[in-house]
Amino acid sequence: MTESVEQALAQYRWAAEYLLGLIQGPPSPPPGATTEEIRARAKARLERLAGFLDFIGRPQDAYPSVHVTGTSGKGSTATLIASILTQAGYRTGLHLSPYLQVETEKLQIDGRLLPADRFARYVAELDGLVGSWTARGGQRLTYGEFWVALTFLAFARDRVDVAVVEVGAGGRFDLTNVLQPEVAVITSVGLDHVRTLGPTLLDIAWHKAGIIKDGRPAVTTVTDPGPLAVIRQEAELQAAPLDVLYPGQDYAELECDEQGSRMLDLRRGRVYRIGLPGHFQVANAAVAIAAVEKLGHLPRGEVSAETIAAGLEQARIPGRVEVVQVTPQVVLDGAHNPDKVGALLESLRCLGHPRRRIVVYGVLEGHDATAMAQQLSAAADQVVVTAPVAVQREHAPLELLVETFQAQGCPAVAIPEPLEAVDWALEQAEPDDQVLVTGSLYLVGQARERWYPASEIVLQCSCWPLITTRQGERAS
Repeated sequence: MTESVEQALAQYRWAAEYLLGLIQGPPSPPPGATTEEIRARAKARLERLAGFLDFIGRPQDAYPSVHVTGTSGKGSTATLIASILTQAGYRTGLHLSPYLQVETEKLQIDGRLLPADRFARYVAELDGLVGSWTARGGQRLTYGEFWVALTFLAFARDRVDVAVVEVGAGGRFDLTNVLQPEVAVITSVGLDHVRTLGPTLLDIAWHKAGIIKDGRPAVTTVTDPGPLAVIRQEAELQAAPLDVLYPGQDYAELECDEQGSRMLDLRRGRVYRIGLPGHFQVANAAVAIAAVEKLGHLPRGEVSAETIAAGLEQARIPGRVEVVQVTPQVVLDGAHNPDKVGALLESLRCLGHPRRRIVVYGVLEGHDATAMAQQLSAAADQVVVTAPVAVQREHAPLELLVETFQAQGCPAVAIPEPLEAVDWALEQAEPDDQVLVTGSLYLVGQARERWYPASEIVLQCSCWPLITTRQGERAS
């Protein structure tokens, strides 16, 4: 290993360890907290971050932004929007949350991860600014607050023309909601994070709608009448023009395969190829196009259909119906709620029909693990449950998951260590079988290490570094 490589990895490790060191105490409200208490905590965090950003000069105002939320699809949609804007010639920042393997996945510029030296430099700079802030009586930032501030600072220092920012969870009280975006995007409303967002779709829609800002346009593919009414009400309150896209009226899927999907844009009478596989990517692409059109006032004016086509086709995101090996086929997908599992199972038809499907499944506590297991059991021939690792988060009980699968007539075993579980599944698989790794995004990131080592991702500033696979033929 050369000195420059060692230095880059050391810089990355220092910055990543600094950030992880900011995690203190439980990440969620204490058990028994009321809705009012949960919201008060969230508001206090948002206000503290807003105060700090004011103190350092509001870096988030240095560039126009697009803010993207949704129970499902927000990461893919943000990636599609950023890809189109990059193709249009804009220096485009992209913030995704969470990351799969390395922290710099959350800080991308024109499709490239932030280099280790700049990552470390911005972390050190922000540390100094926090020191000045606390010396004047401000409170130290939490991990999440520091990360959002780091994102906005990095994009300002790197002089992006536009930033696309994915919400962490919810929207109204999410730390990213200090933004005053040019466009707000709401991809979907489903049941997830119910402890903090509320138990009903209307509760969750209220949180999502909170990113809509005064007089700024919003776009959505939410068409369920109840949640849509909540979004419309917020748009009216904010005097924000709302564009609602309906399947079959504004867009339609033509076909889907391993290389992606084809969408018919019914508004413009044009067919687009989407580089991201999965049936659900058609709606994401439609809302991405609509969002980009709301940015027509940017310096280069309206984005052409040809540029949109190139952006949609070249977009890539790891861990979303991602084929990382073809013989046997290995698919990674972070489907961590029942809606996502349903979309995944539908999209797997795009990849053909394997002789057998072996599922590697693991999920964290707080998600509806048994409901997802019941969904997966109908599509699996064999399951190995495992324990994804996350800081200060517990995994769902493996014994319970094994029993759930077996009660559905699906054979299941437990192997706690994720990479050992993946290796076991590959040992069982024949060339025409499929191994599906799904559940927690943490699990997908840990499994992905087998094909794309984190150190190479850092060094090559790419989620798809050019390396030799350990087993099987890698997907192109």
